Amino acid sequence: MYDYKYVLLCTFTERGFTMTTEFKVTLDKVIKELSLEQIYMPVAADSVLITSPDIDRPGLELTGYLDFFDKSRIMILGYTEYSYLGKFGAEQQHHVLTAIFSLKPPAVIITRSMKPSNAMLIAAEECDIPILRSAESTSELSANLISFLNHELAPRITRHGVLVEVYGEGCLITGDSGVGKSETAIELVKRGHRLVADDAVEIRRTSKKTLVGTSPENIRHFIELRGIGIINAMRIFGTGAVKQSEKIDMVINMELWNANRAYDRMGLDSEYTEILGVKVPVTTIPVRPGRNLSMIIEVAAMNNRQKKMGYNAAQELLENLGMSVAEEDFQNIKVDTGLEE
Repeated sequence: MYDYKYVLLCTFTERGFTMTTEFKVTLDKVIKELSLEQIYMPVAADSVLITSPDIDRPGLELTGYLDFFDKSRIMILGYTEYSYLGKFGAEQQHHVLTAIFSLKPPAVIITRSMKPSNAMLIAAEECDIPILRSAESTSELSANLISFLNHELAPRITRHGVLVEVYGEGCLITGDSGVGKSETAIELVKRGHRLVADDAVEIRRTSKKTLVGTSPENIRHFIELRGIGIINAMRIFGTGAVKQSEKIDMVINMELWNANRAYDRMGLDSEYTEILGVKVPVTTIPVRPGRNLSMIIEVAAMNNRQKKMGYNAAQELLENLGMSVAEEDFQNIKVDTGLEE
């Protein structure tokens, strides 16, 4: 029998998606994303690889100090750099630029549609350095380029689970195979929420505090439902039922109900898990017949948003009972408040 999830597991393992690696982006993608004009291109743009999300605006380098020059960064030349180079004669300008270009930066981008000097073009041809041009200001180009590179080169990992957007909160649903993650996602979609990824969620750390999840392109919008098979959520529920990417605000761990485990009854303290070095709040939802999981996840998403805004219902309840948050004897709390089953 054709096992869809087994094929997925083998595919992502072969491609190395189950672990973080160094990622690269080709120069042609940068050119298309930023609508750059190609002034001089010694090689095919798709053969030039960018590995650093940082950029370089040469300052001391133009004076000849190259001890800490990072050759992995794209170099940007704006009005300030042009004004400084304009003080040199053609021979001196060629000497300065050749010294920099000989270190092989991946590309040089000129801003404000300024025309490259003959000395620059000669140095670029001698060192095989791509020269590109943008109509944007230096600040605008730098911001757009850094944002694009941060996304494309972000550390990433693929996790088994389902990612849905619920009331604007990105909920990563995890749990053992067969616990009901995909079925719950379908119910959430029917209730007006949006599916981002099923089974394999590619997570990128776009900043020190931000995780963004998406689906691998070849399985985007597909869901496997046991007994039904593979369905395309966008085709069945429409384009409003899916989303290409979403921030991960919380993790919801679904597990089969264990009568011997003491589940959190108050929600006073938040549990966290770490993904790519970022702490994400975790809520464990026990699964057993009769529980409306989609509604519970909706409430969990709204409650998580309230906590981010500084409100905690459990803390307010304790204050109403005249108890301090430090008095965390949960067994006594359950008895005193009548929450004991």
